[in-house]
Amino acid sequence: MVTSDFLPGAQRTAQLSFSDQAAWIVKDEVVGGWVLQIGGVEQSHVDLEDPTRLVHEYLRRMGNVLDAVWPAGQPLRIAHLGGGALTLVRYVQVTRPGSEQVVVEIERELPTLVTTALPLPEGTVVEVVSGDAREELAAMEGRRFDAIVLDVFSGEESPSHLATKDFYLEALAHLEDDGLLLVNVGDDAGQRFLAAQVGELEGAAEELGLSGVWTLTHASLLTTPADGNMVLIAGGALSSPKVEQWREAWKKAGPHPAAVLDPTETAAAFDR
Repeated sequence: MVTSDFLPGAQRTAQLSFSDQAAWIVKDEVVGGWVLQIGGVEQSHVDLEDPTRLVHEYLRRMGNVLDAVWPAGQPLRIAHLGGGALTLVRYVQVTRPGSEQVVVEIERELPTLVTTALPLPEGTVVEVVSGDAREELAAMEGRRFDAIVLDVFSGEESPSHLATKDFYLEALAHLEDDGLLLVNVGDDAGQRFLAAQVGELEGAAEELGLSGVWTLTHASLLTTPADGNMVLIAGGALSSPKVEQWREAWKKAGPHPAAVLDPTETAAAFDR
């Protein structure tokens, strides 16, 4: 378990050894809460007063997926590949107390910085593992999760060994039969990397006999070229007869305007 008492003047910055960039925790003067910056770029937002407030659109969509697929309050076993400011860890703890979570973060200094400056909600049970996402997941042989969240991709500079069908096969193998893999993909207006990831994940899902890849995003990104994030999901849960009910819930929950593509629509949108 990672815990920390909030102390005025607590550590707010760290030099990250893997990327050799500076990480900062700074106050968000516009929307409130706190922001994790790495190399001067905003990576995560945390609201200590209300951890269910997810400011970044892609995280809100991921939260909506978890909310709809599993009964409210049911504890889950979740692996987070990429930790950031542990925003989704906090959300899961508050909405599903008793959940068992593990975070794999390659920047070993980051979790300490985050939990010192921004304490986790009381009762959070989270195992923090320092290392490469693929290597550390492979080391969890025999361990299975309800959900795996992959949040390390940012365009064509993303780790190439994670952006493959083989890695997706490895990740899907760590899911329960009714589990879900949620992948955040940030890309530029050309969406070449995103289209490639759809193809890799589709290939893995097909090999395992799964129903295919769903996409959740801001509707404008499907029609107007722009930088942005999309959430790809795959896994046995999507074979449920409730999937159309979930689709309507995801669209209704937003952020708006929301688009939710089923596997056929996803394949058509990214066939390039």
